[in-house]
Amino acid sequence: MDATFVNIAIVVVYLAAMLAFGWWGKSRTKNNSDFLVAGRRLGPFLYTGTMAAVVLGGASTVGGVGLGYKFGISGMWLVVAIGAGVLLLSLLFASTIQKLKIYTVSQMLTLRYGSNATQTSGIVMLAYTLMLCATSTGAYATIFVVLFGWDRAVAIAVGGAIVLVYSTIGGMWSITLADQVQFVIKTVGIFFLMLPFTLNAAGGLDGIRSRVDATFFQIDGIGAQTIITYFVVYTLGLLIGQDIWQRVFTAKTPEVARWGGATAGIYCILYGAAGALIGLGARVALPQIDVKALGKDVVYAEVATHLLPIGIGGLVLAAAVAAMMSTASGALIAAATVARADVLPFVAGWFGKTVNTDDTDNPEHDVKANRMWVLGLGIVAIVIAIVTKDVVAALTIAYDILVGGLLVAILGGLVWKRGTGVAAAASMAVGSVITLGTMIILEVNAEVPLDGIYANEPIYYGLAASAAVYIAVSLLTKPTDPAVMQNWRRRVAGGAAEEEKAPALTH
Repeated sequence: MDATFVNIAIVVVYLAAMLAFGWWGKSRTKNNSDFLVAGRRLGPFLYTGTMAAVVLGGASTVGGVGLGYKFGISGMWLVVAIGAGVLLLSLLFASTIQKLKIYTVSQMLTLRYGSNATQTSGIVMLAYTLMLCATSTGAYATIFVVLFGWDRAVAIAVGGAIVLVYSTIGGMWSITLADQVQFVIKTVGIFFLMLPFTLNAAGGLDGIRSRVDATFFQIDGIGAQTIITYFVVYTLGLLIGQDIWQRVFTAKTPEVARWGGATAGIYCILYGAAGALIGLGARVALPQIDVKALGKDVVYAEVATHLLPIGIGGLVLAAAVAAMMSTASGALIAAATVARADVLPFVAGWFGKTVNTDDTDNPEHDVKANRMWVLGLGIVAIVIAIVTKDVVAALTIAYDILVGGLLVAILGGLVWKRGTGVAAAASMAVGSVITLGTMIILEVNAEVPLDGIYANEPIYYGLAASAAVYIAVSLLTKPTDPAVMQNWRRRVAGGAAEEEKAPALTH
């Protein structure tokens, strides 16, 4: 039987299963909480799987293998930085975040500071999640282009439509089940198929060591500056991203959020090491791959096609699609949540209007409204992925502002009681302006296009300015209103659990 036909059949079956999960999730979606955070009922197994799935996207799976091919064992640092972010978030903050019983990062800022000025964070978070969704959509479409021979726009439209359907119909419940299957597929594909087959084809670690330069086994072979950048961008970004926080909100208990997330973080680190080893093995088994001409991301598909038996290659390609779809669906529902819960009321306030985005008296109407937001923003993400050649540049801008502008205000609110709303708003404004301004200056003076956008300095300068302003303004302004702090402490202590049953009492 033709290997290509078998691979296509496996991927098609997988895609059909994703659509089926949408209908399964619909039966469990009765209200706002069900649609956005899976009813806050995920236990350790489901929570660990969905957290690992959402953070391990195409960059971690396909990109991680490519980095291993190009740099050797040090190619793991990208995914290790992601795992470190999940670990830090889970061990330090997840328990507190879970107890708040909220839906967005911006709502945490409003609760902590009692200031509507922090609602501007919703706009930045919307841009970040929307660009993340568009990037992931464009990424898994590249697999469809190779597999089915489709035009790029058709591949993006079809792949995006599948994610859009199961996310719109069942919300977070559908996404959770899809993520769980994707987690299993990725685990089997990477650890139990690609890794042993590739190492065997390369003659094991001894065979690899005898046929590559010693630098491929150096832990810092990719470069110290690159490693630092990974930790600054990805580790810090994961601490405050809406797509990650929204998974924390799904945890059944603070303990599940802490230890289930920590397990996912450790899994990510092992995943990164496995990907780098696969790439390193491919360097020996498939030395003819021209990564300069074709790009490092082609290595994953080459391994699946040439080193794995018929059928298994299809499962591994499905694992790549799974990785990208889990990130896309997570970013999509995060974007819809932020748009409806944060941005819509904020913009309506400009015109003196009040918008109720949690219709507890009519749960079915609430779910329908959320579905419309997911559908609408999903279509926007697909269009962006089709018409924009370099969505990654837009995502980088959003990511830099997210970290450089919002990180200090968010983490400061969680760890420093003296932090004030005025300071939070000022640090967000200054950090965002410095980050974006530095990026523009570097881009204008760059000899190569986009060098300024991809530079590290904007985040460094933005973070430094944001931290300085936050500390200074907090010390120079009155402490946060005692009533606001009392409400915050009550929520952190778990008092919001009962408030969810009586929404009229919420802050």
